[in-house]
Amino acid sequence: MRDCSNRAGFDRVLMAVAATFLTVSATSALAAPSDTPRASAAELAIDAAIPRPEPANVPPPTIGDFKMDSTGAVPDAAKAIEKPAELGTAPKAAEPKTDIKPTENVTAPAAKPNDAATTTPPAATATAPAPEPAKEPVKVSTVAPADQPVADRLRDMLGAKSLRYFDRKNERAAVEKFYSTRDYAPQWTQAGKLTDSGKGVIARLKDAAAEGLNPADYPVPDFAAATSPDQLAEAELKLIASMLDYARQAQSGRMHWSQVAADIQYPEHPTDPAEVLANISTAKDASAALDGYNPPHKLYKDLKAKLAELRGHGDGPMIHIAEGPALAYKAATKKQGEVAPEDPRVPQLRAKLGVTENPDGTHYDAKVAAAVRKFQESVDLKPTGVLDDRTVKAINSPKRDRQIDTVLVNLERLRWLPRQLGAASLGNAYVILNVPDFTLKVMQNGAPVWTTRVVTGKPGKHATPMLTETMKFITVNPTWNVPPSIIYNEYLPALQQDPTVLDRMGLRLERRRDGSIHISQPPGEANALGRIRFNFPNKFLVYQHDTPDKHLFAKEERAFSHGCMRVQNPDQYAATLLNITMPNERYTPERIRSMYGRSEIDLKFPTPIPVNITYQTAFVDDAGKLQIRKDIYGRDATMIALLKNGRSRDLEAMVAHAQPSYSRPAGSSLPAGVNFASDNTFSSGPSFFERLFGGPSPMTPPAPIGRRPQPRFTR
Repeated sequence: MRDCSNRAGFDRVLMAVAATFLTVSATSALAAPSDTPRASAAELAIDAAIPRPEPANVPPPTIGDFKMDSTGAVPDAAKAIEKPAELGTAPKAAEPKTDIKPTENVTAPAAKPNDAATTTPPAATATAPAPEPAKEPVKVSTVAPADQPVADRLRDMLGAKSLRYFDRKNERAAVEKFYSTRDYAPQWTQAGKLTDSGKGVIARLKDAAAEGLNPADYPVPDFAAATSPDQLAEAELKLIASMLDYARQAQSGRMHWSQVAADIQYPEHPTDPAEVLANISTAKDASAALDGYNPPHKLYKDLKAKLAELRGHGDGPMIHIAEGPALAYKAATKKQGEVAPEDPRVPQLRAKLGVTENPDGTHYDAKVAAAVRKFQESVDLKPTGVLDDRTVKAINSPKRDRQIDTVLVNLERLRWLPRQLGAASLGNAYVILNVPDFTLKVMQNGAPVWTTRVVTGKPGKHATPMLTETMKFITVNPTWNVPPSIIYNEYLPALQQDPTVLDRMGLRLERRRDGSIHISQPPGEANALGRIRFNFPNKFLVYQHDTPDKHLFAKEERAFSHGCMRVQNPDQYAATLLNITMPNERYTPERIRSMYGRSEIDLKFPTPIPVNITYQTAFVDDAGKLQIRKDIYGRDATMIALLKNGRSRDLEAMVAHAQPSYSRPAGSSLPAGVNFASDNTFSSGPSFFERLFGGPSPMTPPAPIGRRPQPRFTR
């Protein structure tokens, strides 16, 4: 709808033009008849009083001078400005005695826009220009001009779906985001030259062998040969890919633990590629930052140093034992004295085998012969203690000899362990048990607090699993709930031969509603678990415990159990753990022994203590000497074969294994004449896991019919 006030102004303009036209016409008509000039004073006075308009030299109006009204879309603010101008010009157009000449009202459309005094209504009706849309601010590139061509190529390469450098989606996404936030500026070069950060990363990748890794898995591009933007961008991404591979494998290992066996369970701790990129790109020392993804444990660092010594890259020169006559030590007898031949090679042999006593001695004595014998055992030579040609050749073997391979796979296994081994609030306290060494240590503040001997699982299906869990409580006077594997594989076959064998062993036999069999042994001196059980619930249902069979601790190799770990001095072990978790209670071995009886007592830890069960066939002892142990479970052989023959990236994939099954085997049955302590036909009762470690409810399970419930106390 049009504005009526604008229409009225248009009408006033037309009236002013018409009045001017009539005035000019009348003046001309009056002047035409009289050709004689007026000379009288009266006539002159009349002429002076009536202004005579000058002729208007204006072309006749055209259709272009009259524009259609288009002010309907003009903002209100513009209208407010136009109305005062219209009100001021209308009276002047109607009065003939105005100071402004009438002809100026006609010439107003041609007036200059900046001349405010000659502004007329036609000018006021002009349409106001529409505001231009806001333009987006131009983004200024932060990339140096010399690096812009490389940045452009990086943008194109990362935008292409066929990019081949990153197999893992999370790594590719992290790399794309990393470069997009920096306008695709190169990270490793500036103006085509390697930065200090790039040099540091390359140096770390080339030194991967020192960490027990394979440098061939982390190829380093040749930046010196990269001269074009395409080549520099390609080298940039290749180095990024190698860096991410190194960080990932340094932290988690070249192979996933599930590749080795089904009885291994460690917490996952993968790298975050975005964190790796941010960390390395902002670090003052990129080499040290990348090295930080290797394990921080003393176990790892000590073993890494021994790897350098074995390869001949230690602090001293590489030691090579020269060939020579065979050396044999003979102990003194009644008829003959000690035989310790002298040879100039013996000091080198002492240094090579780590014999620190009398390092400059040239006699092949009992200490040197014992070290040679131990070395022969480690490389599967007959342990004679005689330094013959075969032994010398084995000592001088190439870099990839068996002992180095053993160290390499042990470094790999240490990468599987958590970065934080202990409980931080307890002085980083933790328990570590080394299966091939048959020892258990309690660690706190980086030092051993207590050590004991242990008996571990037999090779094969009874092998002790490798795992990390937390010990939450210990049980004094435990009931032995026989594992289903022992029930169905050992006890039921024994019952076929002798139906009274369980009674004579003091075991109780129960049959449950689902037909399964439960066998248990009540607390007491003869209990298979002894007097104390150390509980760290896990899917393998293993634990540490006392034992009535103490004689096995005297043996050097102690792999005799069904998977659980028997502890030599459980009362000392319990007191040590309780004093770490509850130092104000002041537990002693005597106080623990005073609790022995026929009622179960649970002693709960306010703060759980991590338990790490490891398989270290190579480790450095407290004296700084490399120790090699027998590969009782064949873990080393499996891993060496995988590392030598497997494709590195394939080894990182997790392998799914069947979960341990504790169900009754098919075809199992009980012979006639077996005595049941009870027949729980109408109650399923607690599961084996709940019987073993306690269920989620603190309530005591209902006792079987005909059996008094065992008292259970919790402290």
